[in-house]
Amino acid sequence: MSDLLPTKTIKSDVQQAWLTIWLNRPEARNALNEQMTTELRNALEEVRDDRSIRGITLRGCGGVFCAGGDLKAFQSDFQGGAESHELVAAASRRAGELFRLVNEMPQVVVILVEGAAIAGGLGLACAGDLVVVTHESRFALTETTLGIAPAQIAPFVVQRVGLPVARRLMLTAARFDGEQAQRIGLADQVVDDVDALDEAEQKIRTQVMRCAPGANAITKELVLATARLEPQAMLDLAAERFAEGMLSSEGREGISAFVEKRKPSWSD
Repeated sequence: MSDLLPTKTIKSDVQQAWLTIWLNRPEARNALNEQMTTELRNALEEVRDDRSIRGITLRGCGGVFCAGGDLKAFQSDFQGGAESHELVAAASRRAGELFRLVNEMPQVVVILVEGAAIAGGLGLACAGDLVVVTHESRFALTETTLGIAPAQIAPFVVQRVGLPVARRLMLTAARFDGEQAQRIGLADQVVDDVDALDEAEQKIRTQVMRCAPGANAITKELVLATARLEPQAMLDLAAERFAEGMLSSEGREGISAFVEKRKPSWSD
């Protein structure tokens, strides 16, 4: 793949077919502002169709994942008198596009939460495929305590934890830790500290690298389609994607490797 575009609010690194993106505004607890949202979206779009990138990890610098939206920017940019309803709504849509992009990336997206994942930060975590947190991680959907709604992240929170839990979290702004995050289904795994986060991520990488990248991309498409397609449309899409996979170079290689009792070409 080509070198990633230069950025100011995120750090990106590619090693062994895996892209790691660090949210890098530690002075603002990695709060999402317009620039970070744009840079993160650009970085993801740059690798979206690149099957040499097998997985993506999102994490935060400075001992915190993400404190949500930048409230100082909200006040100055959205409530300073210059912004109209239409412009604020457009900015919200751009943030929503980022969450949807994370959710629909063809690659496996791993979220590592050290410290806090608050409001939009929690929503960003919910858009990932696998979420690993520490016992000391802290979570809350605090938007309603500020007089606003968790608008663009609502679908992803519901998708991750289910409607009853999402309602409770959003309507009470309840705070909870890593163990509680695992109990409600937000976290797939809870570990002791940042070193254990790294170990857990490495195990996930090893597992993902056994899977064909094109097959994973198709699988994610099908899994997400189950929430929006009628049964007949889902049956048709699944049939088409199964045929594509079976007749693809990956499908031929994978079945040949099984029959010949060897590892497929994409596996370590």
